[in-house]
Amino acid sequence: MRAALRIIAVAAGAALCGSALAQDAPTAAPAQVVGTETGLPLPRYVSLKTSRARARRGPSETHRVDWVYTRRDLPLRVTGEFEHWRRVEDSEGEGGWINYALLSGVRTVLVQQDMTPMRARPAPNAPELAYLEAGVVARIMECDPSWCRVSIDGTRGWVDRSVLWGVDPGEVLN
Repeated sequence: MRAALRIIAVAAGAALCGSALAQDAPTAAPAQVVGTETGLPLPRYVSLKTSRARARRGPSETHRVDWVYTRRDLPLRVTGEFEHWRRVEDSEGEGGWINYALLSGVRTVLVQQDMTPMRARPAPNAPELAYLEAGVVARIMECDPSWCRVSIDGTRGWVDRSVLWGVDPGEVLN
């Protein structure tokens, strides 16, 4: 019994000592999570390759369909991988498992604010080229920390990234 108490006391002392050392040591950046199937970062954004895709409750055709996406190029966030299946979520946080063949690596965004101005340059006072309705899907051409250059049916311009879903804060795309 005494030996067990001594081991517990030594372990507790080591834990206290280790936590004191951990506070003095610089903290390392958290390791980025990558998918087990692709080695690509998780989460990441993709788009829907087809105009119809079923999001299932689990990663196989035998699982129940929870959602049917009917919008080609819709941006989706991949949060998990299992064999040929990707767990995705949409801008509202809904989703499920979709076969990878229905997804594309082409980056798109969803406009979330009605009457969003598309501008000629990445500046709030730049001339407006168009006004975008909420729900419009645009292809990303590039993004800096504050603006994204997008293309919609051949019209290209800059949109304030704070009103876009499909690109992470601070993410830069060339």
